[in-house]
Amino acid sequence: MPVLVLCLLCALATVARPVSAAPVGGQELAQQEELILLSHGALQLGQALNSVYRTTETQLKEAGHSVGLYGGALGLLGQEVSRGRDVAQELRGSLLELQMEEDALQLQAEATAQELGEAAQGQQELWESLRRLEARLRGARLGHARQELEALKAHTDKQSHIMWVLTGHVQRQRQKMAAQERWLRQIQKR
Repeated sequence: MPVLVLCLLCALATVARPVSAAPVGGQELAQQEELILLSHGALQLGQALNSVYRTTETQLKEAGHSVGLYGGALGLLGQEVSRGRDVAQELRGSLLELQMEEDALQLQAEATAQELGEAAQGQQELWESLRRLEARLRGARLGHARQELEALKAHTDKQSHIMWVLTGHVQRQRQKMAAQERWLRQIQKR
């Protein structure tokens, strides 16, 4: 920018020299005034261009700073998106594990329910055997049959206790499965 102003001043000076060599007169004064006006205008133009240059330079620096800030913000945003993807992937893995656990618990509960059914059937058969023996005992009144009856009663009591334990176990498994299903639904909602 300063080079442009110097070029303008040199051009004006070369125009002014031939005029100063001319004889002094009315026309010469008018040319000198024009020259002064032109050089004054050139100075004002140089100052205005210099001001525009400095303003533009400042704006470019500010724009560069803003671009740097935006770039940093985009970098941080990219890191957050990457972390979010990682967390989502972990959640998917956890969800899959929970579903597999739930399936295993379901199979275990079904197996236990089948065993309970078989045990209940066995207990029913024992009760019927006990009744038959009791009826025979009443009819025969034999001592050996009474011992068998007592042994069957003890076995039936033992079976009843096992049924009670198994029923409690099934109830606990159902509670666990219900809790896992609630937790799984909460994770799926998220």
